[in-house]
Amino acid sequence: MLTGCRRALGLIALTAPLLAQPPGAATPLDSYLDNLKTLRASFLQTLTDAQGHEIDRATGTLLVLRPGKFSWEIRPQPGAGSGSSGAGQLMVADGRNLWFLDRDLNQVTVKPVDAALSATPYMLLSGTLDLHKSFKVTPAGKREGLEWVMVEPKAAAEAEFRSALFGFDHGALKRMILEDKLGQVSTVVFQHAERNAPVAPTEVSFTPPAGADLIGKPR
Repeated sequence: MLTGCRRALGLIALTAPLLAQPPGAATPLDSYLDNLKTLRASFLQTLTDAQGHEIDRATGTLLVLRPGKFSWEIRPQPGAGSGSSGAGQLMVADGRNLWFLDRDLNQVTVKPVDAALSATPYMLLSGTLDLHKSFKVTPAGKREGLEWVMVEPKAAAEAEFRSALFGFDHGALKRMILEDKLGQVSTVVFQHAERNAPVAPTEVSFTPPAGADLIGKPR
């Protein structure tokens, strides 16, 4: 759990020592995305508020099928925080649309994928986006045994997050730290990740549940 002090010091420590790098030089993130075809991962996610207090803790799964498809599902852990309750959420990019299911509300929001290009860093992993065209990518030094890369949306007004830090260990993605526009920070620790493991197209497709409220129009 990150306290307010640790959260602030951690973000400063990660973002301050930006390393000089020749223009166009590859970062660990570039190397990771090179020849990435699929990703199957489980993770633990904690969410802290702007003061650094943990408000939610959840487990989840991430599936990526490049180019352009992913599934991100999160399941709150009961009693872990004030937000930890309910049936969880699911986000799916099927190559044409971005779907978001809130199971507690039985509500589905959908928008064309090209209208949500900067909505989530998971789109970056899925190959929907041109990394350097859509984001500012900067080496962010080494800390806690990981090599970090900072990613910031160039179209900041359209994005739902301020920044994303990707942490690598010998080329393997181990952690992501996402800060949203409200100052909330999600720390995603990958517990098990299989690069280029089989992912079926049906695992990154979506059909709204019967009776769910649909907001938006799919393409």
